[in-house]
Amino acid sequence: MGSAVGAASDDTSPPWGDTVLVEFEDGIAWVRLNRPDKRNAMNPRLNEEMVRTLDALEHDERCRVLVLTGAGEAWTAGMDLQEYFRDVDATGDLALQNRVRRDAAQWQWRRLSTYPKPTIAMVNGWCFGGAFTPLVACDLAIADEDARFGLSEINWGIPPGGVVSRALAAVVPQRDALYHIMTGETFDGRAAARMRLVNEAVAAADLHERTRELAARLAAMNPVVLRAAKIGYKLAAEMPWDQAEDYLYAKLEQSQFLDPEQGRSQGLEQFLDAKSFRPGLGHYTRD
Repeated sequence: MGSAVGAASDDTSPPWGDTVLVEFEDGIAWVRLNRPDKRNAMNPRLNEEMVRTLDALEHDERCRVLVLTGAGEAWTAGMDLQEYFRDVDATGDLALQNRVRRDAAQWQWRRLSTYPKPTIAMVNGWCFGGAFTPLVACDLAIADEDARFGLSEINWGIPPGGVVSRALAAVVPQRDALYHIMTGETFDGRAAARMRLVNEAVAAADLHERTRELAARLAAMNPVVLRAAKIGYKLAAEMPWDQAEDYLYAKLEQSQFLDPEQGRSQGLEQFLDAKSFRPGLGHYTRD
């Protein structure tokens, strides 16, 4: 893997810290939640560092694709119940409670779901509760086939917190979602792939290489067009058909205006004139 970047004390240090690690490799930013002793449970500090990390990587040329994963044997076990809920609630500070919740929502779905660069969740282990929100917010997901997934909240006398249920409704069929919400039963990466919570599940030994292969493919694509395609899909999915048609044509025209490579012209020239590109049989050549 590429060079690791962690926290430092001078003004040139990256904005992430001890609970988030970032490594760069050939256009891929490997973003690792780093609380392995807590199964990477998301506490207020981690959420704050993830907000800063997403802000920084948006403008970092070393990052063309972002891969989100976890240190140790977990992706993330969800929200840190002690630090995120009990400790914050005990302060009685409403402003603090609002800020803590705002930071969590900011990175876990507001920013991540429409991030301008491609995002891949590499689920390397435990994925529980609040972890489902950033998992669904990522564009694509590859899981260890033996990773453990679960919505345990029903066993504690509460429904799933935050927007977990909304996230599940976006990608998982109703029967599967309600079964696990209502029973709290865990499932593995194979089942997650069957219910389309993740794109595919692979053996643990193959997880990093398969994710790297997919990330490298995305990193090689036209970034302006890729962003227009993914954001267009996500936002149009919530629109009426007529509104979606107008919006998607606007995104198409915007991408042509913003694209310094003029990918549309290149693709049409290679397909119609040079006849060097055949859809389904390869990629057009980027100049």
